[in-house]
Order: sequence, then structure tokens, then C-alpha cells
Amino acid sequence: MIKLEPRVERSPAWSYLSPVLAILLTLITGYVVFALLGHDPLNALYTLLIAPVADWYGVTELLVMTIPILLCAYGLALCYRASVWNIGAEGQLLIGGVCASAVAVNFVDSTSAFAMPLTLFAGIAGGMLWAGLAAFMKLRLNTNEILVTIMLNYIAVNVLLWAVHGPLKDPHGYNFPESALFGDSTLLPILFDGTRLHLGLAFALLALCATWVFISKTFIGFQIQVLGLDASAAKMAGYKRALLIAGVLVISGGLAGLAGAGEVAGPIGQLVPQISPGYGYAAIIVAFLGRLHPVGITFAGLLMGLIYMGGELAQINMGLPNAITGIFQGLMLFYLLSCDVLITYRLKFSLPFKQQKAQPIHIAQES
Repeated sequence: MIKLEPRVERSPAWSYLSPVLAILLTLITGYVVFALLGHDPLNALYTLLIAPVADWYGVTELLVMTIPILLCAYGLALCYRASVWNIGAEGQLLIGGVCASAVAVNFVDSTSAFAMPLTLFAGIAGGMLWAGLAAFMKLRLNTNEILVTIMLNYIAVNVLLWAVHGPLKDPHGYNFPESALFGDSTLLPILFDGTRLHLGLAFALLALCATWVFISKTFIGFQIQVLGLDASAAKMAGYKRALLIAGVLVISGGLAGLAGAGEVAGPIGQLVPQISPGYGYAAIIVAFLGRLHPVGITFAGLLMGLIYMGGELAQINMGLPNAITGIFQGLMLFYLLSCDVLITYRLKFSLPFKQQKAQPIHIAQES
């Protein structure tokens, strides 16, 4: 029999081995799934994980796909380290895209040098405002941030649909639900000719460095970690709980809003209903797969972006359904949560039937 035996203390080794094991189990399960679907498993895995980055253009497309995931995941990592369970990065990204578009459409025919910065700042402000609503409701109304941020995601989707069908709809767009194409002054510069890789890569690298330094080298970052590990200890130390919670939520929302602004002002170039295929939700998996560390998140984000690209290529080349991307994301999260049990528990193997030791029989003697 196999039993789970509690460890005396958490295993540092399994904290890092768990994501690796989860990825391996995901690949093994994917192999079996492809075989059951009647496809060559090795060819399918090659199409999913290697073919998308077989050339330089594919590598740049991977970076384009990964940028919004990373920006969302870096912010979520700050929240999760403080035990603030923000599930609303998707909604904050969408609102950031809407706010950025509202500014960008006013600079369609402009050559102003302030057009792009204002567009990005509007996106950041929109994401911060949307996350600020969740912070206000948690701190003032004592609501559960998980439920609030999830519900705000659905509201954000409807705000986006209202915008593209209403005030931001292109009057010359043949009744399609989309905004006008952004002007050159609002678009993010392309870093390499012949690719779509834009300045958002620099924002992602800056966010990587900033969150790393913030969480590990600053006193506020230390307070955030203490709050996440033991809220009562943080209170005894005099840390301002409300300010820390509001701070991590607003920072996370700002980064997600920047991701949304980068999408509409980058590879898309206008506001459309499908500005995100679920980047905010994928960022949750990425944050935990990367162990809430900026470097680990970066590698996990590249893997997630590769799954998105591979899923699209598998649809084109192999006729697989769009759900293949979601299947791999779900498998990865399932195995990660399962393998994380080994951080606090160890497996103990024992025989199903343990032979009982014969007890001696004592016969009382009559006197």
C-alpha cells in the first residue's frame, strides 16, 4: 500500500523538482492522448513543441506570444506571495486594452510623440483601476478576492464587447465589431525587421528585473512575504496589512493593463473582441509553475507560449481541435498541484497485510 506521511518540514528539493515532474507527466499523458486519437505521438509532440520555433521568425513569434503572459504572471506572483489570490489578470488585461484603445483612436492621424506613452499609461491606469475595485471590496467590504476578481473578469469581457460595438467601433469598418486601426504614432516600434517582435519585450524584461529586486531586495518586499507566510506575525511587527494588500493588487493590475495595452498597440494594432485567448488565466499556471520567482516564471511563460503556438500549428497541420491547448494547460496544472503534495508529504510503501506476531498464551495455575 502507498500512504502519505507528513514531513517534519517542507522539502526544498521537491519545491523545484515538482514543476519538472509535472512537465514530464504532462508530456507522457500527451503522448498517450495523441496515440488514442490515432496520430503519431512523436510527430504530434514535435509539431506542438519544436516545429513552432524551428526558425528565427518562430522564435520571435514565441516572444510575442509570451510577453503578455509574463507581464500578468509577474504581477500575480507578487499577489500570491502575499496570499492575496488575484484571479482577475484576464479582466485587468482586457480593461487595459479598452482604456489604451480609447486614447489611441484619438491619435489616428497624429504624429505626436506623446501618443504612444499616453496609450500605454491609459492601459496601465485601466488595469490598476480594475484591480483597485477588488482591493476596495476586500478591504472595506470584507469580500473574498477570489470571487470578486473572477466576477470582474466577466464584467470586463462585456465592457470590451460594449466598446467594440459602441463608442470605439470604427464608423468605416463595414459594421465589424472593431476599432479603427491605430496610427503609427501609437504603435509600439518593431525591434527586428520582418518580424512582429515589438518594444513590449523591453517592458517584460524590465518587469522581470523590477519584480526580482522588489521582492528580494527591498523592505516592502520582505513585508509582503511575511504577510503571506504569517499574517498574525506581520500584524505583530506593525506592518500595514491594508496598504500591502492594496499595493500588490494595484501593481498586478497595472502590469496586466500594460499587457493589454501592448497587445492592442503591438501585434493587433486595434481593439478587437479577441485581444486575449486567455493570457490572464494562463498566467496563473505560469506563476505557480515558476514557483513565484521571476526567473522561474520566465521559463514557465516561454513554455506556455510554446503550447499556445504549438496548439495553433497542430490545428493547421494535423486537424486537431482548438481544445488541445486547453488540454495541455489543464494537464500541467493538475500534475503540478498533484506533485506539490510531495513538498509536505512523503510516499510510504507498506505491505497490504501485515502479519501479526503471535502472542504467548498464559494459563493460570490453580493453587
